[in-house]
Amino acid sequence: MLTDPARMYVSVSFLAKRYQVSRETIYKYMKEHNFPKQYKLTPGSARWLLSEVEEWEMTRMQKNVAA
Repeated sequence: MLTDPARMYVSVSFLAKRYQVSRETIYKYMKEHNFPKQYKLTPGSARWLLSEVEEWEMTRMQKNVAA
């Protein structure tokens, strides 16, 4: 069975590696830079929808090009 990339969820560790920042910085992005909100799976487990993260990236790149 293939995983649907549009429904792929990623962890804060995955995002920290992707952007080469700390886990805390990901939460700062949420607070200060309109980064997508996480989905709470359990009290100690959260994931982000990869398609939402990629959409945020594209928006940021478009803003930088327009500036």
